[in-house]
Amino acid sequence: MLNKDLSIKAEKISKRYRIGLKEQIHDSIGANVLSILKSPLDNYRKYRSLYKFNDVENESHQDPKTNHADIVWALKDVSFEVKTGEVLGIIGENGAGKSTLLKILCGITDPTSGFAEIRGRISSLLEVGTGFHQDLTGRENVYLNATILGMKKVEVDRKFDEIVEFSGVEKFIDTPVKRYSSGMSVRLAFSVAAHLEPEILLIDEVLAVGDAAFQKKCLKKMEDVGQKGRTVLFVSHNMSAITRLCERTILLDKGFVVKDGPSQQVVRSYLTSGSGTPALREWKDPAKAPHGEVARLHAVRVKNKDLRVSESVDIAEPVAIEMEYEVLKSDYILMPFHHLYNDEGVLIFCANDTDSTWIDRPRPAGRFKSIAWIPGNLLSEGTIMVTSGMTTLNPKIKQFRENSVVSFQVVEKPGLNSARGPWAGPMKGVVRPFLKWQTEILVKEGLSHKN
Repeated sequence: MLNKDLSIKAEKISKRYRIGLKEQIHDSIGANVLSILKSPLDNYRKYRSLYKFNDVENESHQDPKTNHADIVWALKDVSFEVKTGEVLGIIGENGAGKSTLLKILCGITDPTSGFAEIRGRISSLLEVGTGFHQDLTGRENVYLNATILGMKKVEVDRKFDEIVEFSGVEKFIDTPVKRYSSGMSVRLAFSVAAHLEPEILLIDEVLAVGDAAFQKKCLKKMEDVGQKGRTVLFVSHNMSAITRLCERTILLDKGFVVKDGPSQQVVRSYLTSGSGTPALREWKDPAKAPHGEVARLHAVRVKNKDLRVSESVDIAEPVAIEMEYEVLKSDYILMPFHHLYNDEGVLIFCANDTDSTWIDRPRPAGRFKSIAWIPGNLLSEGTIMVTSGMTTLNPKIKQFRENSVVSFQVVEKPGLNSARGPWAGPMKGVVRPFLKWQTEILVKEGLSHKN
């Protein structure tokens, strides 16, 4: 039995996929709902508050003709425990197994081997518009989605206004969801899931869809959920959100748990590893590069004063953030931007392109490189994460935004050319400006200074 202090226990969970085979019916959320309706008794046993999976796909039933080169292990021997009321972050590059793990924990798909024990009602938001029927209105989908997630109608009635207000789609609540943007759908879906008041909330990168204002609301809501003693598992590529919300984080790489510990340490390890975010990020294949209709990102680089790519810069020296991009359509005013965060997830500052050559001037189609210089003696010591993006102005159209796309370390060498001076102890703060100080003697040898 699961310890009463634990909400989740995962023991040697592995998940195998065979390339080229169609997903089983229970491997997608929509089809999973259909499976529940078709086999309610079987699924009741599967979705009750405390459940186990073990050796679902027996190795003896494998086709001996199967080519092992076509087998991909999304997860391999993943084990961990989550205490009740803990907010756990899960990070890793694309394909590390993060989403597969959450799908197993909430019963959407079964593991190939291993088991998970869950105590408490689960609410999950793993896909945009989870459980939404495109031909139904937002109002109808709130009731449908909440019912699928385990809410009673009387609960939905009581919380309906709060759910809709949080989502910000009040004007369109009686409009069919098929006319919603992806952002509107995810706002409404997140609002339903967050107001379910589950014992366990599983969230997979929903913040990537909403705008900045809604992201802040989501983060605040998740903080509130955690503070009320509920358990949260949060998958995200937004390292600042991870370090802000989660005291503990698990790092997955190619299906394995490679690090489990305090969030700042795990995030720092991820950012400085080969699989994480280095000082150089390039997209060789244009088809895979972040882009909009007007602009495509090709590279973001951190460079030192000599314009060499560097993962470590001296606190007293300037550092450059270089963005290389392609303008696909002429006659648009573009605004590249960078947001800098420290390793505690605190926003240090935002920087928009202020090059006078291009302010209020449309850019022609072609390849561009924009460099933003950060002066020395401004940033504090530690890991700095850079989020880079591009938007058009008049009209304002988001082209791309890459969270924690690059990172670098600010280090301080011995000497007196920084704000530290002769002090050798710790100095906190998100910035470390080298201020000009001036001292005058007001009293000397016991005599008062006379004006």
